[in-house]
Amino acid sequence: MAMILDGKALSARIHEKIKTRVAALPSQPGLAVVLVGNDPASHTYVNLKQKACEETGIRFEKFLYSAGVSESEIIEKINELNAREDIHGILVQLPLPNQDANNIIPKINPLKDVDGFHRENIERLKRGEPAIASAVALGVMKLIAHAIDQSPKEERKAVMVSSPLFAEPIETLMKERSIPMTVVQAESENLKETTREADILIVAEGMPGLITGDMVKPGAVVIDVGTTRVEEKLHGDVDQASVAPIAGALTPVPGGVGPMTVAMLLVNILKAYGFQTSIDN
Repeated sequence: MAMILDGKALSARIHEKIKTRVAALPSQPGLAVVLVGNDPASHTYVNLKQKACEETGIRFEKFLYSAGVSESEIIEKINELNAREDIHGILVQLPLPNQDANNIIPKINPLKDVDGFHRENIERLKRGEPAIASAVALGVMKLIAHAIDQSPKEERKAVMVSSPLFAEPIETLMKERSIPMTVVQAESENLKETTREADILIVAEGMPGLITGDMVKPGAVVIDVGTTRVEEKLHGDVDQASVAPIAGALTPVPGGVGPMTVAMLLVNILKAYGFQTSIDN
């Protein structure tokens, strides 16, 4: 049976380190979250981020807007937050109900873009320059590193089932570890053949049960990023029952990538604080 990659346990250790580092800083890091609409999942995610900030000593401010708010009003708030010296991280909770994130995310100061979605941060990351990487991507890579450390192997091939845009930061981080990665989408005709070649398989399509045991290479590390709520229960993109006997390591849903994403968001807030205060974190 696959080793379960416990994101909750790994994230708890990161939280403790963050708490210690925050306590030693000369001022308090601050995170501002812009939350639009009433989507229950978005509110749940923001509440988790708020709890993590409060537990580690990071100041948290939340700005709520109705689903019909104009993009210009959100951008006005972002401009205000960009100018505040006590706010080191800005996060717009995605997805937005009606607004175009492509018009809004670029307005965030890249040094305060703690989600790592700003194009400038993505390009700097690709060039190997100091940048804030996607918190999801960092969480995924931490989980993979934990699994790889348990079973050393010289050569690995990664496959990610996802949109190319979502996969881009993970692909860049994989290159840093000299791991080639193929990106494929769920509708690909050769999906099964491609996923079976992966030593590391990452899935982020939002399609419950997409990946089954016959699509997984024996001993592979399987990272399930998908979270879809069905009848009040969260489901991943991986069919855990059929994949667990085949994979070497597997993330649960919930309790895998989610907690690690929140933990790496905290890491990004400290990184942003360091960029803005010239304090090395």
